[in-house]
Amino acid sequence: MRPAEPHRALELAAERASGPAGTFHAVLDAARRRGALVVQPRMGFSDPARMRAGLSATKAANATTVGTLTLDSFTRVGDFAAVDRALRERGPLNGYPIVNFPTATTTAMLAGLRGRDFPVQVRHGSPLPGRIVDALIEAGLDATEGGPISYCLPYSRTPVQRSVLAWQEACQKLAALREGGIEPHLESFGGCMLGQLCPPSLLIAITVLEGLFFRRHGIRSISLSYAQQTNEEQDREAVLALHEIAAELLGDTSWHVVIYAYMGLYPETEHGALNLVADAARLAVRTGSTRLIVKTAAEAHRIPSIAENVTALEVAARAAAGTGRRPAPPVDTGIKAEARALIEAVLDLNEDIGKALVRAFAQGYLDVPYCLHPDNAGRARSVISEQGRLEWSRTGSLPIGHLAPARRATQLTSTRLLHALSYVKSRYDDADHATDHAADHATLRRSA
Repeated sequence: MRPAEPHRALELAAERASGPAGTFHAVLDAARRRGALVVQPRMGFSDPARMRAGLSATKAANATTVGTLTLDSFTRVGDFAAVDRALRERGPLNGYPIVNFPTATTTAMLAGLRGRDFPVQVRHGSPLPGRIVDALIEAGLDATEGGPISYCLPYSRTPVQRSVLAWQEACQKLAALREGGIEPHLESFGGCMLGQLCPPSLLIAITVLEGLFFRRHGIRSISLSYAQQTNEEQDREAVLALHEIAAELLGDTSWHVVIYAYMGLYPETEHGALNLVADAARLAVRTGSTRLIVKTAAEAHRIPSIAENVTALEVAARAAAGTGRRPAPPVDTGIKAEARALIEAVLDLNEDIGKALVRAFAQGYLDVPYCLHPDNAGRARSVISEQGRLEWSRTGSLPIGHLAPARRATQLTSTRLLHALSYVKSRYDDADHATDHAADHATLRRSA
């Protein structure tokens, strides 16, 4: 498929926006204002009929939902020839190949589903998102996610500088939709770096910096992410700090916080997996976050079915409905101060935030523990403390040395690393962790 001609893409998007199709921005902004939790799957299938069935089931779930088109891994890395081969040979793909399908295939698949009460977001994982953005705009969609850092370091060996330039162009293409009366939405994946073992202050810093990057390049509707980690109190402190910092630095944009159910090694038992999703929903509610990305009971084994996705959505919605919004404030352990120091140090490197991000990695001001990307310094390390909190064991050149030393823990050995990677899985799979929510889960399974 050729990239959409800019003027024709704007015309198509404007035509669809003026009809029954609403925008991701409008639905999420309304949810944020009324304090509702929106739950969303990470669902993607290569067969358009199955993808449509998945979206239909998501829309019909007993929850406040939005839809997802998660793209396949060949599209993510730009191997469109491999996608063509798979489609010709009817080979399996692990997501929806939006670039290779004709635009008419995608618009037909979405027809009658995507609307003012049910927007759809494209999720992909590409450090070079140009053709993906062209395809989603041509299909009349207006929301996606990622970022120049968060979709570069964990997923590729693409140089950070190249990713920054590609995401700058992608932001500008999305921002141009406003000429057709559409407010595009862009979500930073920065709060999910590597999925686990990344201390909260760095997650906050990267997602806020990506939000500032998006704003610099014309995006005015933004979401900031945070992935559930190893300790609920620490997570609550971190997400509240994210809210405060975003309010200060992104106050002239429409923004909300999206929580991700745990991104690391997932529980193998059904009760463990669903309890983890329920706890993620409670975290979202207790921190005033607007959206939750769920995971399913099948995550540890295979690609989840549509029914398993719906069950996770409904378990999350039920947990959210039973959670109060005003718990006692968490103890301040310095997460916000560390995050501020990281953000300020990066912004001081250059007036152009894209250049500042490139320089920050070159100088080790941003350094993701255990990330093997060539542009990552690799000197920072983290551990899980005896209290289950993620803490720095080594800060490298991160500009937080004056804040972190008192919280440093024992250096991580290979044995302790393996233990840390399975920490959450083991805790939730433990039979003693099963709760009286099991009956609710069984009821939801029978109705799925």
